Amino acid sequence: MRHKKKKITLGRVSQVRKALMRSLAESLILHGSIKTTLAKAKALRTVVEPLVTKAIKNDLAARRNVLKFLYTEKAVNRLFNEVAPNYKDRRGGYTRIIKMARRPNDAAEVARIEFV
Repeated sequence: MRHKKKKITLGRVSQVRKALMRSLAESLILHGSIKTTLAKAKALRTVVEPLVTKAIKNDLAARRNVLKFLYTEKAVNRLFNEVAPNYKDRRGGYTRIIKMARRPNDAAEVARIEFV
């Protein structure tokens, strides 16, 4: 039983889940908003918000920590130069999840996650 277990597993092993989150986080940073399932959006929020918090510090150590997680330098540069400066005075809650219509083929709950 999974009593009091807070990690969202999405039915995947840890390496696949980490790769999925890295890919979704990079897409969100590069495009500003993405459409995905509600469960993935909720899991992605717990990954992206600490990255933005690190990027707000804007020092070399923070850049290296973010670079360890994201795949490309382009996403890191966009996060540090365009996304993070918008949230300098904000203390968290950088993303919003908007529920959308269910997907027609499998009736999965779809949501759009975007930066506030």
